[in-house]
Amino acid sequence: MSCIAVITARGGSKRIKGKNIRDFCGKPIICYSIEAALESGLFDEVMVSTDSKEIADIAGAAGAQIPFMRSEATSGDHATTADVLKEVLVNYETQGKSFSELCCIYPTAPFVNANKLKAAYELLVSSDADGVMPVVRFSFPPQRANVIRDGKLVYQYPEFRTARSQDLEPVYHDCGQFYFYKVKGTEFNVETYAPLIVPETEVQDIDNEEDWVIAEMKYRNMVGATYGTEKK
Repeated sequence: MSCIAVITARGGSKRIKGKNIRDFCGKPIICYSIEAALESGLFDEVMVSTDSKEIADIAGAAGAQIPFMRSEATSGDHATTADVLKEVLVNYETQGKSFSELCCIYPTAPFVNANKLKAAYELLVSSDADGVMPVVRFSFPPQRANVIRDGKLVYQYPEFRTARSQDLEPVYHDCGQFYFYKVKGTEFNVETYAPLIVPETEVQDIDNEEDWVIAEMKYRNMVGATYGTEKK
C-alpha cells in the first residue's frame, strides 16, 4: 500500500483557452501542482490524468508520470472528478498497484505547496475522517447576506439583521485546490472531511481573465511574504 497524487487535467477548457498549461508567473500553471507533489516527498507516484498529448508532454517534462491517457468516457463535460479518480485506481489495479491514500490536486492550483500537502496528510492519518479538504473562511458572514426581492434589498436571514459579525458562527467554503482521501482498493467513500484552514490571501478561483490576474497578484504576494522578496 502507498500514496498517490493524481493531477486531473483534461485538454478541453471552455472559459480560458489552454487553461491547464497557460503561463502563470513564468511557467505552465500545471507545473506548480506537479512540483508541490514531488517536493512534498509524500507520494510513491505523482501522475497526471489527461486526454491531451500537449498536456502530457509538459507534465512529463515537469516530472509527472503519465502511465495511461484518460478515456473518452471521463474526458467529457459531464464526467466528474470522482469518475476520473476511479478510472485511475482501476487502471493501476490492472498493473498490480494499489494505494492507501490518494491526493487529487487540481492543475490550476498554484497556491498548493509541499507544506500544505504535508499538513493535510498528517491531518488525514491522525483523523477518523475519510478525507481532508482545504477550506477558507468567508470574508463576510453569509448570515447577513442580502437578496433582491421585488426590486428591493432585503436580508436573506432577517433574524441576523442586527447580529454582530463576531457573534456569528464562522462559515467556510472549499478552496478548490486539492483533496486527500483514504483509499480501499479502488474505492474512496467520503462521508466526512477534516478541514485544513487556508488564508484568503492564498485562495483564488480561476474561471475568467480577471480571476487569472488576481491569482497572479496573490501568488506574487504569497511568494514575497514567504521568502522576503516578490517573485518577478
